[in-house]
Amino acid sequence: RITYVGELGWELYIPTEFCLGVYEALVSAAEEFGLKHAGYHALNSLRIEKAYRHWGHDICDEDTPIESGLEFVVKYDKPGGFIGRDALLNKRDQRLTRRLVQFQLQDPEPLLYHNEPIWRDGTLVGYIASGMYGHTLGAAIGLGYINDSNEVTDEYVAAGSYEIEIAGARIPAIASTTPL
Repeated sequence: RITYVGELGWELYIPTEFCLGVYEALVSAAEEFGLKHAGYHALNSLRIEKAYRHWGHDICDEDTPIESGLEFVVKYDKPGGFIGRDALLNKRDQRLTRRLVQFQLQDPEPLLYHNEPIWRDGTLVGYIASGMYGHTLGAAIGLGYINDSNEVTDEYVAAGSYEIEIAGARIPAIASTTPL
């Protein structure tokens, strides 16, 4: 059985006795396309570069689509509505004081994993939810929530000076509300 999981991805469900033969057939067929093996860290790196959210790290049941930058997938006028619609509409009418932002370290050497402190203009404003080295971007990248009493708009994010703390050292970072 083959299941499509989105963004050019599939899961193959194969009886154990056929796994080796299917694997060999896939590797053989992939040669003409130049496809290579890729581990999960490579996939995670590409995911974070595209700012794709990971359930359990970047988003969970306590995060709203508004805070996590996923409101574009919400269909408020869905026939019959949906559970939480009224609460989400109420949240949309309030000032946004928490928001998921993408960061790129300006130094290519340090690495990000998760839970590193985010500093904005010298004030602690949040933590990295997930991080990895971004090979396409040439530096470590991460997704993390900014929490502030101010409204966290695109302009607010762009106006700040950011540092990510790694092993006690603050590394300057670029912040973006769109994928870098």
